[in-house]
Amino acid sequence: MLEFYLRFAPDSVVHIDGEVMLNHLQREKGRFKAHTNSGDEMRVFLERGHTLAIGEILRSECGQNVIVVGALESVIMAVTDDPVLFSQACYHLGNRHVKVQIGGGWLRFSPDHVLEDMLIKLGMQLEAEQAVFVPERGAYSNHGKQDSHDHHH
Repeated sequence: MLEFYLRFAPDSVVHIDGEVMLNHLQREKGRFKAHTNSGDEMRVFLERGHTLAIGEILRSECGQNVIVVGALESVIMAVTDDPVLFSQACYHLGNRHVKVQIGGGWLRFSPDHVLEDMLIKLGMQLEAEQAVFVPERGAYSNHGKQDSHDHHH
């Protein structure tokens, strides 16, 4: 079993030995078990509270480097070309502390019939899809600007 304690930024120049596919909930955890794409069992022990970013590299105790890949998940895609309606949708989801991925005129969130009904009533167009979900990190997070030299054991 591989054990991982170190993480490196996505732009780090290191040899990649494999990948691990994780959904957004798994990427939020500091301690978890998973399997690499080659089937090796892995245990990850990272500092809590620092979400893994897609493209980050984990280094095992034996020196193997595994890149983090986003897994497809069920999400709801809400779309509009009306900037006021889009702002209202973002406001109402944020007011409910919903994890949201925001793009130009679109947003994604985990399926929830109450939220879906609310956005439909606002006038958003919704569609269920499978996509890599990368929710906003929050105003007080480091927004992925982590110090790749800050390795905690």
